Amino acid sequence: MRSKMNRGIFIIGTDTQVGKTVVVFTLANLLKDKGIDVGIMKPIECAGKDSQFLKRSLKLKDDLKLINPYHLKHPLCPQVAFGLERKKFNKQKILKAFEDLKEKHEFIIVEGAGGLLVPIVKDYFISDLVQELDIPAVIVARLGLGTINHTLLTIRRAQERGIQVLGFILNQTTKNIDLSRRTNPDIIKKLTDVKLLGVLPYLAKIGTESILKLKNKIDIKTLMRDEPATNESWQKLDKKYIWHPFTQMKDWEKEEQLIIEEAKGSYLKATNGKWYLDGVSSLWVNLHGHRKRQIDTTIKEQINKVSHSTLLGLGNIPSIELAKRLVDIVPKGLSKVFYSDNGSTAVEVALKIAFQYWANIGKKKKSRFVHLNNSYHGDSLGAVSVGGIDLFHKTYKPLLFSSIAVQAPFCYHCPEGKRYPDCKFECLEELENILKNKNGQIVALIVEPIVQAAAGIIVWPKGILKRMRQLTYKYNVLLIADEVATGFGRTGRMFACLHEKVNPDILCLAKGISAGYLPIAATLTTQKIYNAFLADYAKKKTFFHGHTYTGNQLGSAAAIANLKIFKKEKVLEKLREKINVLKNGLSGFKKLKHVGDVRQCGFMVGIELVKDKNKKTPYAWEEKIGVRVCQRVRRYGVILRPLGNVIVLMPPLAITVKELRYLLKHTYLAIRQVTEFSSE
Repeated sequence: MRSKMNRGIFIIGTDTQVGKTVVVFTLANLLKDKGIDVGIMKPIECAGKDSQFLKRSLKLKDDLKLINPYHLKHPLCPQVAFGLERKKFNKQKILKAFEDLKEKHEFIIVEGAGGLLVPIVKDYFISDLVQELDIPAVIVARLGLGTINHTLLTIRRAQERGIQVLGFILNQTTKNIDLSRRTNPDIIKKLTDVKLLGVLPYLAKIGTESILKLKNKIDIKTLMRDEPATNESWQKLDKKYIWHPFTQMKDWEKEEQLIIEEAKGSYLKATNGKWYLDGVSSLWVNLHGHRKRQIDTTIKEQINKVSHSTLLGLGNIPSIELAKRLVDIVPKGLSKVFYSDNGSTAVEVALKIAFQYWANIGKKKKSRFVHLNNSYHGDSLGAVSVGGIDLFHKTYKPLLFSSIAVQAPFCYHCPEGKRYPDCKFECLEELENILKNKNGQIVALIVEPIVQAAAGIIVWPKGILKRMRQLTYKYNVLLIADEVATGFGRTGRMFACLHEKVNPDILCLAKGISAGYLPIAATLTTQKIYNAFLADYAKKKTFFHGHTYTGNQLGSAAAIANLKIFKKEKVLEKLREKINVLKNGLSGFKKLKHVGDVRQCGFMVGIELVKDKNKKTPYAWEEKIGVRVCQRVRRYGVILRPLGNVIVLMPPLAITVKELRYLLKHTYLAIRQVTEFSSE
């Protein structure tokens, strides 16, 4: 099964005069001989008539402006040529032409202007264009002195930039065949794992007939990248070997499932060949889209240095740089960073630090934690001990330590039947009574600030978090803010605590910290808490806790790249418009017969479905109403995952307004079809 997406190659030269156009002409003819409809593109041509030659000789019907969007007069590097002609460069012109050609042809061959590091304009190189077009590269080098060095350097640089290199072709550009030309191919093959696709002999005359005689000298199969359909076989293997999280495997094994093989931007591609809009950011982690060039490149560059070394007894540069960057942007007062690898471990670290803090300063009676009665902080035993969702946690109660659950702010299901703001935060009275009467026993209050995610995207009314902070100050109890789900822009601010200028004692971060690339987490504390662990070695006040991959360099590098993107691309500023688009689009959902409540904070949305809107009667668990809606919306090419009867929308922050409107439209249709018309 051939996928139309990414069926193409970008021809990159190691130098000038390596014969890129000859190679393009050769490969086009050999592919056409295989019955493949080939299109050609030379995005930028600096003097010469190569694009005209290719159009004429390959008998292409495409407009020359599509084949060659930019034709410059001077035979110089594009940056200089654009400057001399005072012509502005717009990459969208090239990208649009490329998309148009992809619609017309099965396979596109793109010829670059020089090598990878040739500047098109300031700070935008040929390598950047290759990545924008999202097709693999074929390196072309001429045989002769310097070939080995130029070829290996070009291959290495392409791989460092995250460009897939399918192979390299060596071109005999002169009649003379000296010893270097005879030995170069074998030496290069031994020094790289990239495939030699062929050696083109010198051709005195170039034509289709002479080219077709070379069909056995060029590896066309590698360029075509044909693979058999694997959707059914992958599903079968998955069901045979994988145990999925939060999944009733009896249902999974009898239903057709999506197996993801590729991603780009806001989309995921399954082995069935279809692309799906990622409406939940691959479980709330993806921020800037899949395969974000800056993060891809950063990770690969870090791999070339070191992928992992322990933080036990050693330091490493990326973890240090990340720690400083985090301290610079989190709520004031947090100054120390302890690394782990996921949300649960970040919470475990917080619980243990908080407990030991009081013990270290001599207040050993403080041993209990307070949490909200519908809270979720992860699935390790410490995190479950301060969790309050029976569906997830009840089974494990015999294994847990004792904690105190208090009423949570939930306006839609207010147990007192009150309305905000007339309620005057009556829901916090129980919390204050507990803190007042038992503060000598209580280590900390742990909360997900502003939005309780796994509980059903419960959005708190303004002022609740600030009041909680005031109470913990008043009764000498630590505040742990679990921003695993809410951090890194999800609520419209970098961190949810910033909405109400709350400075917690301990902050837990994970999920979006690496923009959905690698597992890394961080627990931040105040200097005051950190100081309580400083003592003579013999006093054993050390924090005896750690993980093998604590401070891992790859995860840290991804997180640093993530934070740089926030700043460089002004992500939060650009998010405001999309938050408003989301808000306006959600207003129509409230009119649906079975939508009881629509909750939104920034880019976090929960749409609660109810059987009876007036009585707020929930659907029975066994009706699987949320699951059915998410199954239905897949028909429209959208991936969602529910929380029981709550449909969650949490797309990448980088989603376009057009994609966002598509997500809203088809979620609306799916809810209406399942709740009002479907008997499935």
